[in-house]
Amino acid sequence: MNATATGAETASFEALTLCLGGEVFAIDANCVREILDLIPVTDVPGARPFVNGLVNVRGRVVPLADLRLKFAMPATPPTVDTRIVVVEIDLAGEATVVGLLADKVYEVTEIARSSIESTPEIGMKWRPDFIQGIGKRGCEFIVIPNIVRILSSD
Repeated sequence: MNATATGAETASFEALTLCLGGEVFAIDANCVREILDLIPVTDVPGARPFVNGLVNVRGRVVPLADLRLKFAMPATPPTVDTRIVVVEIDLAGEATVVGLLADKVYEVTEIARSSIESTPEIGMKWRPDFIQGIGKRGCEFIVIPNIVRILSSD
């Protein structure tokens, strides 16, 4: 996504907004399969720190990723607002289901593509290659992460 939309793209897209470490993030609502209350997590010894657990989603084993760790945010204990956002994304040509830990889920909202800007190279506290862009909704900035790149990285 970038600020220069082609005629083939729509003027906006639906995004699920959520909170990670006090920041507002948005992921494409089309990849969201469901949102779950926190359920038991099975730890996987030796797994990558940010994907070190598995959850049972309707009888299916699903890896659980804590994006806060990829963004160098502190891991915090779960609260009553903690949710698991189950997404289906294309990883290496395969449809892959992953659970994303969220401190809080807000809403599905429209984000105008014209409001999305490229990630600034200076002043970002996160790796620019993990961010698709920064959107604006009113006076609020919304970080749009590149979930595929984050989950594909070491």
